[in-house]
Amino acid sequence: MTLSRCRPLLAALAALVLIGCSLPPEKPLSRQDLARTNIYRIYQIDDAPEAVLNALNHQGEVVIEGFYRQRPVYIKLLATSDGIEVSHYNR
Repeated sequence: MTLSRCRPLLAALAALVLIGCSLPPEKPLSRQDLARTNIYRIYQIDDAPEAVLNALNHQGEVVIEGFYRQRPVYIKLLATSDGIEVSHYNR
């Protein structure tokens, strides 16, 4: 392939990479937004809520370690326009 043929492919690839990156939320999340997720009731988490909120407001997503029913898990929090999405994965 020549360089002129690769440019559209490279541009599309760059756009996909940028779309996949998380961005900080448009309006900062509050402690009440975090409380609505009930993560501190469902999971055993050592990280402070303020540290989690700070990471969410600066990076748009955070992955923290915790326990769910005595099993170690990774908890992923994603800031969206509708609030905070929560998912967990086994460690």
